[in-house]
Amino acid sequence: MPDVLVPRRFCGPPSSGNGGFTAGALAALVGGSTASVSLLAPPPLDTPMSVEVVDGATIASVGDAPVARAEVAAIDQPAVDPVTPEEARSAEQAFVGLASHPFPTCFVCGPDRPDGLRIFPGPVADQDGLTRLAATWTPDESVADDLSSVTWSALDCIGGWAGGLADRTMVLARMTAQVDVLPRIGEEHVVVGVGRRTEGRKTFTAAALYDSDGRLLGRAEHLWLAVDRAAFA
Repeated sequence: MPDVLVPRRFCGPPSSGNGGFTAGALAALVGGSTASVSLLAPPPLDTPMSVEVVDGATIASVGDAPVARAEVAAIDQPAVDPVTPEEARSAEQAFVGLASHPFPTCFVCGPDRPDGLRIFPGPVADQDGLTRLAATWTPDESVADDLSSVTWSALDCIGGWAGGLADRTMVLARMTAQVDVLPRIGEEHVVVGVGRRTEGRKTFTAAALYDSDGRLLGRAEHLWLAVDRAAFA
């Protein structure tokens, strides 16, 4: 199978790949509309990861060290409810990451990345009593060649913020995503995330991607782990 490589542009923490991008790149080799990817180590940047299938799982490794593991999966939870683009744009003004961000150079949500996705989620009306955030996203031509993996990225970080990233540093440990329709380059979309629950170091969240007319394009479920920020600086 072809190697998986995360270009430096697509970092999350400064020295490792964005979890969503890495998961999406490996998921593309699995087949099927839905895949679950576990991140077993910080994904290296600009480093080819060999890929093999072991006992039905697709595993990306550097040398003998597994980095990510992907399997065909299913999502049985309902999608996070949509909001209008107007609501999402208004919510962005209250993005707490503009004032304090654990990884300000993150490709997806980092305020220090003019070449990033600049998905800055802010609060909207709760869903079933759970914290819900929203932001707009307009993919540009610079991500056209990596649009599938970048769409997983867009469904990634908003979950962390909805799950409390402002209060404790977390990294993505597992992401299950179903992308039925890729977003259109140059068109505005809306990403919505919700925090579900926290159990010790673990936080569970979800996200959904809609077009400007409210059509569901893709959705994701996440598991986050609280970490020592200094270890990922």
